[in-house]
Amino acid sequence: MPAITVDDVLVLPRLPRLDESTTFRPVRRLTTAPSGYEGEGFPVRRAFAGVPMTDLDPFIHLDQMGEVDYAPGEPKGTPWHPHRGFETVTYMIDGIMDHQDSQGGGGTITDGDTQWMTAGSGLLHIEAPPEHLVMSGGLFHGLQLWVNLPRVAKMNPPRYQDIRGKESALLTTPDGGALIRVIAGEIAGHRGPGSTHTPITITHVTLQPGAELSLPWRPDFNALVYVLAGRGTVGTERRPIGTGQLAVHGAGDALRVTADPTQDGNTPALELYIMGGQPIREPVAHYGPFVMNTRAELIQAVEDFQAGRLGVIPTGRLPHTGGAAS
Repeated sequence: MPAITVDDVLVLPRLPRLDESTTFRPVRRLTTAPSGYEGEGFPVRRAFAGVPMTDLDPFIHLDQMGEVDYAPGEPKGTPWHPHRGFETVTYMIDGIMDHQDSQGGGGTITDGDTQWMTAGSGLLHIEAPPEHLVMSGGLFHGLQLWVNLPRVAKMNPPRYQDIRGKESALLTTPDGGALIRVIAGEIAGHRGPGSTHTPITITHVTLQPGAELSLPWRPDFNALVYVLAGRGTVGTERRPIGTGQLAVHGAGDALRVTADPTQDGNTPALELYIMGGQPIREPVAHYGPFVMNTRAELIQAVEDFQAGRLGVIPTGRLPHTGGAAS
């Protein structure tokens, strides 16, 4: 799980030691993501399955894509498809993914890079592995997070951000037991590169066996801890948690996660994707690739798409390699 890393975490800035007055957030809910297949056999874990929208707000959906080692000719992408009313945040851990949209946005991400697409008023886009990866096969592993937009921003012009992994703010714990990559928002004064409409924080944490993470967290944000790989405990109550599980936290000032001293031979550390944001607290009307506030707005989005008002597929477009829209 390469993402972005450093040779020596001890050279990085460190989290502050939290004092005794810190209120650690309790774990309110622990769920296990169901595994399934999309399209022509693309494996995913639906990380938010079974979690009420009120616990997720401002997030809508999270897929863990892979981890899968493709044979030559097997890698798959998506067809051209629309979005309106939210943002997609695609974080690539292993492998390569190309993106192109009808507004001129696009790029290639690999090993810790992020594509941040604000759909806003609407566009068409496609995600596909490059031709050389289709030919060779190889490891593929990533995440796609959907972030809601407030009513006032849902019809903003679309925007695309290409965030290199090396741009993430990197820090560690006081004892050097973790590598913390801040992708968006701020942790202990260290700000990530992602520019967001909705105030949120996203971080990918690698926690070494036996290490403990005491992570300060904005009290007005919700807090979701998803395990990409490994085993450990979460909360001061030390509830066991492992690969594919999500911990939804209650109120407080900080999160606590501890890695088990012994990890699986294929998973040398506990890998966490931690998200939180300021709840929007608006009605959510969700249908396929559209996230609006009312049913009437959803109907309008479908009509606009069918009428070609969300954009047209550009010339010189990426090829469709099969699979389902995301």
